[in-house]
Amino acid sequence: MRLWPRTLGMQLIVVTAVAVFLSNAAVALWFELGSERLSENDLTERVVDRAASITTLMASIPPKARRPATEALKSKLWQFSVEQGNVVPAPMNPSEARIASRLRSMLPPKYADAPIAVHFASWPGAPPNPHKDWRRGLDTIEMSLPVVRNTRLVATFIKPPPPPWPTEIVIAAIVAALVASAAGAYIARRVARPLSKLADAASLVARGETAPRVPEVGPDDVCHAAQAFNTMTDQVTRTLERQRQLLSAVGHDLRTPITAMRINTEFVEDSELRDRLQRNVDELQALTEAVLSAARGAGGEAPRQIDLSSLVESVCADLDDLGEPVTWQGHPPAPLSCRANEIQRAVRNLIENAVAYGHNADVSIREAGDAYEVVVEDNGPGIAEEDQTRVFEPFVRLESSRNLETGGTGLGLTLVRAIAQGHGGAVALENRDSGGLRATLRLPRKPAKG
Repeated sequence: MRLWPRTLGMQLIVVTAVAVFLSNAAVALWFELGSERLSENDLTERVVDRAASITTLMASIPPKARRPATEALKSKLWQFSVEQGNVVPAPMNPSEARIASRLRSMLPPKYADAPIAVHFASWPGAPPNPHKDWRRGLDTIEMSLPVVRNTRLVATFIKPPPPPWPTEIVIAAIVAALVASAAGAYIARRVARPLSKLADAASLVARGETAPRVPEVGPDDVCHAAQAFNTMTDQVTRTLERQRQLLSAVGHDLRTPITAMRINTEFVEDSELRDRLQRNVDELQALTEAVLSAARGAGGEAPRQIDLSSLVESVCADLDDLGEPVTWQGHPPAPLSCRANEIQRAVRNLIENAVAYGHNADVSIREAGDAYEVVVEDNGPGIAEEDQTRVFEPFVRLESSRNLETGGTGLGLTLVRAIAQGHGGAVALENRDSGGLRATLRLPRKPAKG
C-alpha cells in the first residue's frame, strides 16, 4: 500500500502540514525545556528560602512548641520534623552541596560552622497502594539544618510531578497545520489544475485529436508553459493542415495524369509493351493511394462508438469471401470509441500482410487490462528481430525485388502504426515459438458515450 500521495497537490498539502506541525512541536519543546530550567531554579530558590525561614522560626520558639509547630506546617509538599542529637552528615554530590551552601548563606552568621546536609531521594512515606498517594516515587529534597545545640530540623520537600504537555500548544500546532494545509491546497490547486489541463491536452494531441487551448492562468512558470504549449499546438496544427492540403492537391493532380496514362496505354499496339506500361501505371496509382492513406492515417475522421468485435469480424468475412485463408476466432461485443474507418484499414492491412507473407491469418481479440488487443497470427517464416522495428518505417520492404505484387509499397505497416498511435495505442510484431509471426494492435478502451 502506497502511503505517499502521487499527485502534486496532495504531496504539497502533506509536506506543508507535516513541516508546520513539526516546526510548532520543535518550538514548543524548546520553550518547554527552557521553562523547565527556569522553573527548576525558581523552585529551588523558594525551597531554600522556606527551609531557612522555618529553621529561624524553630530557633525562636520554645522547645515544647517546636513539634506542634512542625505538625502545623506540614502540607502535601512539605514534611517537617525536629530531631535531637547530632549526626555525621553523609557525603553530598555537587548539586546537593550547592543547595547546602545556598542554605548556609541564608541562615544567621551563628550557623556558619554548623553542619548542614542536603540529599535528594524518593518519597518514602507513601502508603503501599501508589494509587492513593500521588507522591509515591516522586523526587524529594531532604534538608537537615541546625536549630540549636543538639537539635536539628529535618525539612523534606516533595517535588510536584511535571505538568502535562500543554493542551494549548497541541491545539495551536494542529490549527497551524490545518491553516497551512488550506494554503497549500490553494497553491496546489493553482498549480495542479493548469498542469492537469496541459497533460490532458497533450494526450489529445498524441492521439491525433484537436486539443483545446490550455488556459493561460496560474503562477508565471505554469502560465508560460501553457503559452508555449498553445503556441506549439497552433504551429503544429497549421503545419499538419498545410501538409494535408498539399498532399490532397498532389493526389488530385496525380490522379488525372495517371488516368490519362492508363487510357493512352490502351492505344499501344505492342501487347507486351502495353502490359508492361499498364503494370507501371498500376504500381504508380497504388503508391499514390498508399501515400495519401498514410498521410491521413492520424486524423481527419471524428471518433464514434463501435463494436470492435463486429468490425474485425466484418473485415475477416470480406476477405474470406474473396477466397483468402482467414480464420476469425470470435469474441463477445467489445465497445470502443475510435475512428472506425482508420481501425478497419489498420486491421485489414495486418490481415493482408499475414496472408501475403505467412500464407494464412488467424485473427482474434483479447482483453488486456484497460485495452483491447487485435491479434493476427500466421504460419510464415517470421521476421528477424533486428527488422521488427525497421519494417514500420516508410518505404521499407524486406522483399528485395521491389515488385509491387510481392513486396507491396512499404507503407502498410507505417499506416498501421500511425493509426494506432493516433488512438493512443501501439502495434508490435513478434515471432511465434511454434513458427510464424504475431502482430498485435493495442487500442485503449474508452467509456461509451451516452
